[in-house]
Amino acid sequence: MTEQHPQPQPASDPGEQRTAVLERELVEEPQLAEPGDHERFAHYVKKEKILESALTGEPVIALCGKVWVPGRDPQRFPVCPACKEIYESLPGGDDDGDG
Repeated sequence: MTEQHPQPQPASDPGEQRTAVLERELVEEPQLAEPGDHERFAHYVKKEKILESALTGEPVIALCGKVWVPGRDPQRFPVCPACKEIYESLPGGDDDGDG
């Protein structure tokens, strides 16, 4: 959404002061689905999305729908049960590495 405002006009009297409003774009930040949940579980996200997030700071969306900006070591947390179930239901998504 863009707000438009009139451009500032030069003051006709040197002692006269005027103010102007600058135009700016309103950017909405995504909300975490459940704040704090990403700290309890390691979620499944495509590797390239994690790399992109590391470079841009943009949030990622896990298979289960959780939205967050990765920043912790996922090896320290149990795998999100919803992500694991979705991942295992995908073709070639078995966790055993033999399929």
